[in-house]
Amino acid sequence: MERGDTLYQQFVAILEEELRPAMGCTEPIALAYAGAKAREILGTLPDRIEIYVSGNIIKNVKSVVVPNTGGMRGIAAAVCAGVVAGDASRQLEVISQVSHEKQEELHKYMSGADVKIIPSSSELVFDIDLRLYAGEDCARVRIINHHTNIVHMSHNDEVLLDMPIEESSEDHLTDKSCLSVDRIVEFADVLNVEDVRGSIGRQIQYNMAIAREGLKNSWGANIGSVILNRQTDSVEHRAAAYAAAGSDARMSGCEMPVIILSGSGNQGITASVPVVIYAENIGASEEELLKAVAVSDLITVHQKTGIGRLSAYCGAISAGCGAGAGIAYLLGGRKEAVAHTVVNAIAVLSGTICDGAKPSCAAKIASAVNAGILGYNMYQENQQFYGGDGIVTKGADKTVSNVGRLAREGMRETDRTILRIMLDNGC
Repeated sequence: MERGDTLYQQFVAILEEELRPAMGCTEPIALAYAGAKAREILGTLPDRIEIYVSGNIIKNVKSVVVPNTGGMRGIAAAVCAGVVAGDASRQLEVISQVSHEKQEELHKYMSGADVKIIPSSSELVFDIDLRLYAGEDCARVRIINHHTNIVHMSHNDEVLLDMPIEESSEDHLTDKSCLSVDRIVEFADVLNVEDVRGSIGRQIQYNMAIAREGLKNSWGANIGSVILNRQTDSVEHRAAAYAAAGSDARMSGCEMPVIILSGSGNQGITASVPVVIYAENIGASEEELLKAVAVSDLITVHQKTGIGRLSAYCGAISAGCGAGAGIAYLLGGRKEAVAHTVVNAIAVLSGTICDGAKPSCAAKIASAVNAGILGYNMYQENQQFYGGDGIVTKGADKTVSNVGRLAREGMRETDRTILRIMLDNGC
């Protein structure tokens, strides 16, 4: 691979596309974005709202605090925040500029709002279909597959946008079939860091800031602080603690933005923060850090492409594996080291379930980072998992493909069962 060739530019485009700013957990924010867009079309506050959502949206919205709402949670709160106070032009930062007066207006509106939440009958994993009504007027916005992918907008009988429905979570995104472990390392080797300074530099800045906030103040179950207080002071434990702390804050309503990766702030944090901690520990240069985070991000995206943006498979595991690969690259490892790290890390925690966005995500992130680091430590000690060890097969990319198959095919019923359990528990 050479700088400037088509493949190189495709890798840069993937990073620019996947590394996006967002405030709050991305599924509630997608609902708020739909709400703001529909309100824009309707032109007035609705007197009635119908929200049709897929099971994975229900799963990922119920337990997290919606930022700038005064501590409110849930689907109705997310949509109404967008309707009352959102700025659709800001997309995943749609409710980042909500005044205290607007918060009071939101609470007053919700106290009398007629809001119905209806499980979607579609087979799509990611589906938000929102209808706002004001008297006889109706505005409809539908988002599928990923968080800002609006496929339908209408006002009464006037169709403003109507896109074909694709089942792929990569709908309208850059083709990622070019990704492989070897190519990712080749890309990092020739990378001109000026090409990623904006995207990855902002990722490091934002995500380290929320990690520090998670350690400074009390958020969620304070997993990051627990690790620092109860574990020995080592770079491995600091890496896990800081990543977990970012999630502690984010899942509990912290109003600081993060840079998301593959549609998830937790994945964006997990893929970047541990690499930064290791870079600080060895006094790495900015160029070395940016290249290593690029490896981590792209290894994460490579795994998530096969898994999908939402599934029963915990996305933090993929990002922890990516972080291990980025750390391996930072410490001088290249294709062999990165490939072995990926395979080893996948073997450790594959199959960890996603039971929604919530404070305990921070603990899964800590475990994922530890698995990524263990994967690299095994390589350093000339130890590895071999093809035939469970879902591990010969070749890192084939093992990554197996994980995608596990998540897409093997865990479909797991996802349904998780949702049924949550609904049975009154969620």
